[in-house]
Amino acid sequence: SLLHTAPSLFCTVCPSVSVFFSLLSCSEHTATATLPAAFSDLLPHFQVEPVDEYIVKNKPVTLTCRSTPATQIYFKCNGEWVHQDDHLIERTVDPATALPVMQVTIDITRQQVEKIFGLDEYWCQCVAWSTTGTQKSQKAYIRIAYLRKNFEEEPQGKEVALDQEVLLRCHPPEGVPQAEVEWQRNEDVIDPASDPNFFITTDHNLVIKKARLADTGNYTCVAKNIVARRKSTSATVLVYVDGGWSEWSKWSACGADCSMWRSRECTQPSPGTGGKDCQGLDLQSLNCTSEQCPQTVSGAEDVALYVGMVAVALCLTLLLIVVVLVYRRKKEGLDADVADSSILTTGFQPMGIKPSKPGVWAPRPQNSHLLTIQPDLTTTTTSYQGTLRSRHDTTGKFSMTNGPLLDPLPNGSHTLHNGKLNSDPAEFVSRLSTQSYFKTLPRDVANTSYGTFNFLGGRLTIPNTGISLLIPPEAIPRGKIYEIYLTVQRKEDLRLPLAGCQTLLSPVVSCGPPGVVLSRPVILSMDHCSDACLDNWAVRLKKQNYEGAWEDVLLMGEELVSEPYYCQLEAETCRLFSEQLGTFALVGESLHMGAAKRLRLVLFSDAYCSTLEYNIRVYCMDDTQDVFKEVMQMERQLGGRLIDEPHVLLFKDSYHNLRLSIHDMPLAHWRSKLLAGYQEIPFYHIWNGSQRYLHCTFTLERLSLSTCELTCQLCVWQVEGEGQSFSLDFNIAKDTRAVDSEFLLMDSNATALAGPSAFQIPYLIRQKICSSLDAPCPNGADWRMLAQRLKLERHMSFFASKASPTSVILDLWEAQHFHSGNINQLATVMADIGKQEAMIFLVSDGEC
Repeated sequence: SLLHTAPSLFCTVCPSVSVFFSLLSCSEHTATATLPAAFSDLLPHFQVEPVDEYIVKNKPVTLTCRSTPATQIYFKCNGEWVHQDDHLIERTVDPATALPVMQVTIDITRQQVEKIFGLDEYWCQCVAWSTTGTQKSQKAYIRIAYLRKNFEEEPQGKEVALDQEVLLRCHPPEGVPQAEVEWQRNEDVIDPASDPNFFITTDHNLVIKKARLADTGNYTCVAKNIVARRKSTSATVLVYVDGGWSEWSKWSACGADCSMWRSRECTQPSPGTGGKDCQGLDLQSLNCTSEQCPQTVSGAEDVALYVGMVAVALCLTLLLIVVVLVYRRKKEGLDADVADSSILTTGFQPMGIKPSKPGVWAPRPQNSHLLTIQPDLTTTTTSYQGTLRSRHDTTGKFSMTNGPLLDPLPNGSHTLHNGKLNSDPAEFVSRLSTQSYFKTLPRDVANTSYGTFNFLGGRLTIPNTGISLLIPPEAIPRGKIYEIYLTVQRKEDLRLPLAGCQTLLSPVVSCGPPGVVLSRPVILSMDHCSDACLDNWAVRLKKQNYEGAWEDVLLMGEELVSEPYYCQLEAETCRLFSEQLGTFALVGESLHMGAAKRLRLVLFSDAYCSTLEYNIRVYCMDDTQDVFKEVMQMERQLGGRLIDEPHVLLFKDSYHNLRLSIHDMPLAHWRSKLLAGYQEIPFYHIWNGSQRYLHCTFTLERLSLSTCELTCQLCVWQVEGEGQSFSLDFNIAKDTRAVDSEFLLMDSNATALAGPSAFQIPYLIRQKICSSLDAPCPNGADWRMLAQRLKLERHMSFFASKASPTSVILDLWEAQHFHSGNINQLATVMADIGKQEAMIFLVSDGEC
């Protein structure tokens, strides 16, 4: 009678689902029960409800539902009733209330969940009935658990100073449930509770509040959930100690030479773990007062000595006056000769250089004049900061006119042949490195240029790097001769601290020697790899001080004309006006995720292949010429060859990785040995710019040595961002030329040009233009209109702050158009302004 009563009760309570129970045979209604009359008016009450579960691999999960008092319990999953055969039912009696208890369980498999994967989340709930009514349990969600292999952001190795704060970033792989993160140092788990110097942020980054020597080690980010445990690549943190000077010792007693000394040592602390040596003097001298000097003569002998000294001093003074007067008269004649003879005999030669073939520049015309300049030996040597000593110091002398940086010729003059300086670069770097300040400069002769310059100015260029230094006329004071160098630093040679979203946008360039006196700013040109949109960036100019620390000296867009630095940011080049020489770099901080760096994608392969395996290397580098030159030189040494034109990709600050894949190979002849569908470079490996030769290698295998034709599609893209593709179709056996035979662009121009040959505009013509346009004109036909026509109106305030605005504008024009400038275009601009002086551009060589 029990089995026949339950269906009728169910139909009375809930007629809407009677169809469901009509599908069940009477012999199977085991989930139905009758209640004693005393409890017939009670609603079901859940003692256990189903809870959220995760399916790990292929193991099913069990959902449980327990209710009292209940006549029936069934599960409903995603809106559909679960068949009674899938229910496991258990009945008991609650000893406290004597109420019957019914418990039902079901199993959910991975296949059931995957059927609706992507459409909705899989959920189940149970429904319990009694004679009074029904109750529904809470919903339980069943999800498939996983943990991906690749970290979205991995920690990067760093070199940090003692007591400096360190931030190691970690974004764990995507997973369900979300992965928990812990940090390890040298495989030992870091516990911030036991070591408060460590702090783990809510977004899983590790902060070392003050770096200690003991904090040097390999740091690993570990992510884990119920499915798996993943480890990031280890990041090496090196804590170094820069040397500090001890306190000065007490002054020594006054010696026989009427001087006293004191010293200090580099021991507080001593440099360690790759730290820098101390900067500055470790020995200092001071002249004693006359009372402190030892007395060695007295009486009549003392008087005779003084009389003799006075007589000698008078003679030397008269002789010096005569020499100075004679020298100045000769110097005035020399300056006139230089202005009237050297410049005019140079004449005007159009400097628009036509390349003999794409990317290869033809050499500039040779001038026939010889310019010999007598150095000014009467003027005081320029004073320097740091460890450079004055010319009166008897040791370590550093003189701009007669010192180790400028060896005089036997006759005491310095000669510039044809405006080009062709001394041995290795000998120059060797001499430069003997000075204490320059010992840290790299001995990279291939990436260093230098020259000797006077008031006529000149230009230094590092070939194939986009780096040059323009020294305008009158930038060096008259009577001075400076030997100036220009070099590009390798990033691994120095520590440039970057934080947060900062990234290096340019090469690190040094020009010097630092501390020289300049009458006007020089212009340093160097490539950058930003998208050149200042709305997306906060671009800062950093300069390295004498102690080796980096300082912010300029924020792009907020330049002050009173400061010694000013920048113009062009599409691919930065022009830096600087009144001081030193080491500079551009650092950008993205303001939002729209900021992008330009990446140059370059493909290389082996020039010779005698095996079945064939490698294609894809370099993802900053889009600057100096990095491209390095990679080309490295591939030339490896015997590689460029197999397609480089492509440029905008890589955004979106924290998304870069992916590379290869497709559409003829499978009958070739196959890829890549196991996954693509290779991936983590975002931060690219964004921080610390790895100059970042690349991926695709290893292909041909099925026969006779197969030489290769066609395929190679794709490079940023996840949820821009992409580029290379369509390759070439013969791997025919073209075996080395890299530099066709693709390495060799700049044939001289690395150093001094005097008139370094400029497009002749010196006297330049002076006439300046005198014509510097004076304000009521109708605006002056230097302001010249700036507008040359699209330089953004810098009006900067130009106006200079004594000769026109001269600064022409300096910038010279820096921009050294290779490609057409002086006739400048003449056209002058004609548009309405100045008759524009006709001077058309004067022939003979008329000059």
